[in-house]
This record gives sequence, C-alpha cells and structure tokens, in this order.
Amino acid sequence: MTDESVDEPTPVNATEADPERRSKVGRIIAERTLEGMGEELERRWTGEGREQSSLRELADYFNQRVLRETLDAQNVEVLDGEVENFYELLTGDDVSGGMRVQTERRLERDGIDVDRLKNDFVSHQAIHTYLRKYRGAEATSNDSEDKVEETRTTIQQLRSRVQAVTETSLDALRTANELRIGRFDVYVDVRVTCNDCQSQYSVGDLLDRGRCQCE
Repeated sequence: MTDESVDEPTPVNATEADPERRSKVGRIIAERTLEGMGEELERRWTGEGREQSSLRELADYFNQRVLRETLDAQNVEVLDGEVENFYELLTGDDVSGGMRVQTERRLERDGIDVDRLKNDFVSHQAIHTYLRKYRGAEATSNDSEDKVEETRTTIQQLRSRVQAVTETSLDALRTANELRIGRFDVYVDVRVTCNDCQSQYSVGDLLDRGRCQCE
C-alpha cells in the first residue's frame, strides 16, 4: 500500500466540479462510485452517533470497500469474511511473500487488475488529509492517535525495508551459487518485553493495547 500524505494531482476540469477529487481518497470515491463513503468516513472519525474509529481503522475500512467493489465489478462471489482475508493477504505485514503472490495470482485469474487495485489502497495519512483538508472534519483527542499511528507507520516501513533487503540479498547469493536454499520466505518480527512485568508483545499489539500488564 502506498503510504502517502501528499495527494496526487487530478485534472482541473474534474476538481472544479468536485474539489474533493483533488485528494486521492476523493478521486477514488468518485471513480469507483462509492456512494456516501465521504460522509461515512467523517461520521466514523468524529464519533457522530457511534464509537470513534482510528485513522488506521478508517484506512482499512476504505480499502476493503475498494476491494469489495472491485470483486463485485468482476462478478466474483465471496464468502463472509473472505474480503477481509484477501485484504490481509495483500497488505498484512506478517504475510509471507509467497502467500501474497498466490493471492495476487488468484485475483488475476478472476480478472482483477491487481496493480490498479493496490494503487487505489490509501494510507491513514491520506485519510487524515482528506477529512481535515477537504471535508473540514475535526476529531476530538486525535493528537495522541496521530502520534501512535506515525510511530506504527515508521516501524512498519523499517520492517518492510529489512524484509525486502534480506530477500534480495539471499536471492542474490542463491543465484551466485553461494547459498543453497529452496523457495523461501523472510519474516521480520519485532517484539517488546517489559522488564518489570515480563509481558511481551509485538509492536503492533502493544500500540493497540496502549499499555503492558504493569499496574
């Protein structure tokens, strides 16, 4: 998923009729005719009539709607929970490269343009820009949330970088016959242990919990 806080340019004639299309989120809503999505994102973020959703949850919600719309357009029938599973396999940090490729090939066999689909996935920063800049929305107590999400993004980017460099380096050694190994996957797991209560968490779980087991 492209992690972007800077919106992509859109043709002037489109933005004159709909200023929200200057943002990536607004453009995708218009192109994929996701009726009511802007209002829904705003309601979920501000907590209007319901519990507030984090920017990360909103990005996942938006991207899963994009995925569902893509599957529906190709008349692909899915079971309950299958859209969420496809999305996790396409974007999850703990998903192996092999599983991701298998998922992409499965979707391609169903007529899905996987590259376009993944390019239309948005980051939580893009959601934040869309809601604040183009819809004028404000969420209470979002400063702390933004800091947590920025930390999460930084760590995820580092993990992805380490994974990619490791895969490329090992593959180069295998190609040069300096390493004997079959098909392989690389996993990068960052865990945190509290020395006081001895509880251990993945970084993502710890950020979601907001605390360890210390009293």
